[in-house]
Amino acid sequence: MSAVLRLCVSCDGADVSALQVALDAAGLDIKVMPQDCMNACATPVSLALQDVGRATNFFAGVDPVADQADIVTTARAYLDAPGGWIDDATVCGRLRFCLVGRVPPLSSGS
Repeated sequence: MSAVLRLCVSCDGADVSALQVALDAAGLDIKVMPQDCMNACATPVSLALQDVGRATNFFAGVDPVADQADIVTTARAYLDAPGGWIDDATVCGRLRFCLVGRVPPLSSGS
């Protein structure tokens, strides 16, 4: 299974197809999934990066068009980071200021 980038489409109907094209062009194995409300409506648009055995990273205040290059860079950093925990987010550009939270992955017995 590839990693998933869930992009909120409730507040402004963000277009997932352009972002999927950009991630594919960068050679990243990440599936963009449209997601109904993720409850970050005060600072739309939100997105989450998830994968089995990896931390979930949740961002809000993202512009899927203007921030596309930073989203791709952040996705690459996520895949490269052990367990999805991006320790040095400077490579993420503006998205480092949009990070709302990280949730550790579930482990067996959790």
